[in-house]
Amino acid sequence: MSRTLAAATITCFGLAACGPRPATQAPAPAPSAAKAEAPKPPEPTIEDLLAEWKGPHGGVPPWDQVRTELFQPAIEQAATEFLAEVEAIASSNEAATFDNTLAALERSGKRLDRAATLFFVMTGNRNAPEIQKLNGVIQPKLSEVSDKVNFNEKLFKRVKVVYDAREKTGLTAEQKRLVVKTYDDFMRRGANLDAEKKKRMGEINQALAKLFTDFGNRVQADEDTWVLLQKEDLAGLPEPLIQSYKAAATERKLEGFAVVNTRSAVDPFLTFSENREQRQKVWTAFIRRGDNGDKNDTNALIVEIVKLRAERAKLLGFKSHAHWRMSDTMAKDPARAEKLMMRVWPAAVARVKQEVADMQALATKLGHKLTIEPWDYRFYMEKVRKERYDLDQNEFKNYFELENMIAASYYMAERLYGYAFEEITGTVSVFHPDVRVYRVTKKDDGTHVGFLYRDDFARQYKRSGAWQMTYQGQHKLDAPVDAIVSNNNNFTKAGKDQPVLISLDDAETLFHEFGHALHALTNDTTYPSLGGTPRDFVEFPSQVHENWVLTRDVLDKFALHYKTKEKMPQALIDKMRAASTFNQGFATVEYLSAAIVDMKLHTDPKGAVDPKRFEEKALAALGMPKQIVMRHRLPQFQHLFTSDAYSAGYYSYLWSDVMAADAWEAFEETKDPWHPATAKKFMEIILATGDAIDRAEAYRQFRGRDPKVEALLKNRGFPVR
Repeated sequence: MSRTLAAATITCFGLAACGPRPATQAPAPAPSAAKAEAPKPPEPTIEDLLAEWKGPHGGVPPWDQVRTELFQPAIEQAATEFLAEVEAIASSNEAATFDNTLAALERSGKRLDRAATLFFVMTGNRNAPEIQKLNGVIQPKLSEVSDKVNFNEKLFKRVKVVYDAREKTGLTAEQKRLVVKTYDDFMRRGANLDAEKKKRMGEINQALAKLFTDFGNRVQADEDTWVLLQKEDLAGLPEPLIQSYKAAATERKLEGFAVVNTRSAVDPFLTFSENREQRQKVWTAFIRRGDNGDKNDTNALIVEIVKLRAERAKLLGFKSHAHWRMSDTMAKDPARAEKLMMRVWPAAVARVKQEVADMQALATKLGHKLTIEPWDYRFYMEKVRKERYDLDQNEFKNYFELENMIAASYYMAERLYGYAFEEITGTVSVFHPDVRVYRVTKKDDGTHVGFLYRDDFARQYKRSGAWQMTYQGQHKLDAPVDAIVSNNNNFTKAGKDQPVLISLDDAETLFHEFGHALHALTNDTTYPSLGGTPRDFVEFPSQVHENWVLTRDVLDKFALHYKTKEKMPQALIDKMRAASTFNQGFATVEYLSAAIVDMKLHTDPKGAVDPKRFEEKALAALGMPKQIVMRHRLPQFQHLFTSDAYSAGYYSYLWSDVMAADAWEAFEETKDPWHPATAKKFMEIILATGDAIDRAEAYRQFRGRDPKVEALLKNRGFPVR
């Protein structure tokens, strides 16, 4: 079954879109009078969005053929073709077998995959108004197609025949895994409902698809605003940051310095700005995204989304949306996720109280007559860090140049897994001039592994945050197909002739998203649908790769001062390690409060909610420290409300981080972060197996036991009890 169709309706969230005609290269010079004008290439057609990708090693996306006006007719045609393929499988006169039913579904929908992939990449990276509008048409269309497949009674009967006979027909373990997962997925999506309930399910899914698109567009509109500063407002800001705000203002044809309403611009301002009034102004604009009572307000959308989700869960026989959503995860049940979160929460809150007391004491010592408020937290946190550890983030940042950190991530992949990265930018088309492309090979023999696309910089109409996307998943059905992946960040471009310097958090984010890419590149499964993993496992490989940022080899080779090119001095490394658990109260409470509120919101079987009151009441019941707000307040929580992907699933970062902390201990126990046998085992059991093996069993095969939460508590500096 179409993997991209599943991604579009289940796992893609908060993506943005392209401009009217993506630039792929500089325009050709005008012809001279002495030469005849070269014939124009033919205009792209919908077939260019549907055809097999051409080029080396199985082909690459044809970004130079993408035109906004082609998406709708291309996707509609491909959807019709896909449904015809499905109907042929469902109507076969042959007895249902694994090959003519399950494998046939895996082979179907390739043309729809390709067109939808191109569209959703653009909605993530170039979300101009015309694409936003188009998304409101395409998302419901894909939802409709998905329902037609899931509700096809003849098809489901054939799937059930294969499912019922799975132990008697000589299937391999991987084939049985595919049969069980496919059958369960049909059941979760309403295949067994009667006609009346299927009709209502379809109506709900259509309504949700439209609401998801509207929510994402409204939040993006609020993120495409800014606080404009003047020279007198810049006290305390490091020069590279000032230059980035100047560049943002220039890009928007403004006089002054623009702090754009995205996390990558806001967080450093809140950390370094000495102007408390401006800190409050920037913070308020950021936390009020989607909650300003204007045309971009999302609260009414949340009411409808939560209500429809609850109704759908009831139709499907689940206690709540959370119970439905978690039925195919590692945790399985909301109670297990809640138990983990509430084990960590009290320690995190206790640490916050200590952090606030330390900040308040320092503020008083400095003669600042104030009480710590949320817009003060990062600022005084940084001052406490400097006083306690003599660690200045600005000094530290001088050693983290973006290009060096990208090279460091490739070095990590080479040392651990034997991969090599060759830049081929300029030899293939791209959707924006900022994008760079790399061919990935096995270093020892040059075997092709896949392609990596990098889109590292923030710009207008690009979704905020950082994410990885798989353009083409690896599989070996009929013939080997290699992965094509992307890493997408929102680093701020530096001023002219200035290097892009990033923070330690940014460097860890870069390695995190690259870990997702390595997971996809390393996958080695036969069937496309087994390439993905449960939501609460998928963050594990990405989170564990963050640890290599601070290994000595990486620091010595790549953490070089951007001016002197000298290595980071040992004294600075020692300070950094001493401060490794600093501020973990803030980081954990900020994230975990959002995860707990998400779960509470979606375990209510009625789904009747006033978002503002619910958020306030839930946080009050938790004892949320007043100096912190959730990392994502409900009105801007794109993880939850631009698809079903992370709804009742934001806990998954913590669930995965338990495995990541425990797995990192496996390397630490060898006294070698590059330990070849451990890296090989991690690669072959965790990264390469997709979901062909139950993920809990795969972890046990790697570690010899289940993960222990104690490793996570220790990593965050919390008491282990």
